[in-house]
Amino acid sequence: MKRIAVIDIVGLSSSVIGEHTPFIQKFIQENRLRHIKPVLPALTTSAQTTYLTGVTPSEHGIVGNGWFDETASEIQFWKQSNKLVQGENIWTTAKKMNPAFTCAQMFWWYNMYNGADFSATPRPNYLADGRKMPDCYAYPSSLRDELTDKFGKFPLFNFWGPNANITSSNWIANAAMYVEEKHQPTLNLIYLPHLDYCLQKFGPKGEQTAIELKLIDELVEKMVTFFKERKVEVVLISEYGIGPVDQPIHINRILRKEGLLDIRVERGLELLDAAASEAFAVSDHQIAHIYTKSETTKQKVKALLADVAGIDKVLDKEEKAAYGIDHDRSGDLVLLAKRNAWFTYYFWEDDAKAPDYARMVDIHKKPGYDPVEMFMTSKSRAIYKLILKKIGIRAVLDITPLDPSLVKGSHGITDVDQDYYPILIGNFEQLENIVEPTAIKNLLLNKIFVNKPVDEIVNS
Repeated sequence: MKRIAVIDIVGLSSSVIGEHTPFIQKFIQENRLRHIKPVLPALTTSAQTTYLTGVTPSEHGIVGNGWFDETASEIQFWKQSNKLVQGENIWTTAKKMNPAFTCAQMFWWYNMYNGADFSATPRPNYLADGRKMPDCYAYPSSLRDELTDKFGKFPLFNFWGPNANITSSNWIANAAMYVEEKHQPTLNLIYLPHLDYCLQKFGPKGEQTAIELKLIDELVEKMVTFFKERKVEVVLISEYGIGPVDQPIHINRILRKEGLLDIRVERGLELLDAAASEAFAVSDHQIAHIYTKSETTKQKVKALLADVAGIDKVLDKEEKAAYGIDHDRSGDLVLLAKRNAWFTYYFWEDDAKAPDYARMVDIHKKPGYDPVEMFMTSKSRAIYKLILKKIGIRAVLDITPLDPSLVKGSHGITDVDQDYYPILIGNFEQLENIVEPTAIKNLLLNKIFVNKPVDEIVNS
């Protein structure tokens, strides 16, 4: 078996590869860059799961970073159990081919209870007094202690939120190299999230983006050099490109004006009661799932949204099937934004009545993805609130603005220029310039098992 390391540089596309990424350019010259046809939705969990299972969201069921759970009657985002994936992961297939195969799953998603030999993923401690402490979950559990002893606690507050920066990607890279040194896995899957945040904050052409590109380029150089010295072949991959946006769409406010949302008022603040609503949207970057209570409501909403500015397509059942996203978890309608637009989760009409979580970094309570969490209203306010917490006074860290115009980049749709396609860089022979996302699993298996055709095993 050949050992390989797959480094997922989230947000990397041809649109940002250039003078600020000299090492990645050199790596392309030594290997070859192909573009991967984007998965719909072009989001982290859907793209990664498609790569690792070789099937589309219609089959594996990961239709977004979150969706409405009919059984629980809740909108749930960023769940981590691999039991949600309805497809066979690459490491399961590989172990059938050779039981000696091992896999490290370093921060790729659905990274709990997944059968990989070594894994690590963000997992904060939620304390009884309301504090959230940085930490990670790892398998085996001793790996968490080893990584913490060697590199400190996982820097959760540099992984997401207004302080997201290269620190978290550096920590993940060091953890992946540690696992390589100690365990020498056959396949090392490594997730570097850094570009994802700065591209959403500043856009692909922002001045700050150039600085961040240099930082990720230097980190990739360090990792590639390390793995090459250890005779591990490196493949670079990404999940999507991030394009410029300037038009937020408040899809739930549109549904509310039609009397379709059910809103509860608690302590003078409004909350979305999704399960009681005739129709509601689960917004996720440039896509939105619309769940309805009846066929009549669905058709009403479909007609309503046909001409809304910023919406490019409204997918019904047949269209969802054509796009590979027709699964029970999908909305009754799936909305695709135009290239310059994206969907907010906002459902209130008066900011004074916005729920308390709206002004916080709270990825699990919000009924949709909120990129505005990467900004803060006031640094001094944040410092003040953190001081209160440190001296034992309970304080709400309400520093997230309610201004979606701050967001300059987004992703999720597939109708984009090729420069914004995800990329695959590596030594692959006889491969077309445009690669299907469902082909990635077998491309990697064929690289690992050089003289053992994958199809013979998979189809046996």
